[in-house]
Amino acid sequence: MSERNDLSQHILPSSAQLVGVCITVISLIKVLHIGQVESLLDKFLAIDAVIFTVSAALSYASMRGGRSTNLEKYADQFFMLGLLELGGCAVLLSLELI
Repeated sequence: MSERNDLSQHILPSSAQLVGVCITVISLIKVLHIGQVESLLDKFLAIDAVIFTVSAALSYASMRGGRSTNLEKYADQFFMLGLLELGGCAVLLSLELI
């Protein structure tokens, strides 16, 4: 097993958990009716959940398939994009709550 393939074993469960985090935060936003950014945040978080799902699927495919290096690279890039977007959503949410 290559060093890069080990990365997929970390991306897959982390991405799956972050999909759950996005869905949980969307639910909380809907229940709490958080100000003006409510509709913007839930859309961003829904897109973020899709990004993490793609990351999880790519990392799973890299562990199963033959072209693991390319798939794992894309899984890593989607994961980082999802993290950046989730961080942005956290800033938006915290600014609205202050």
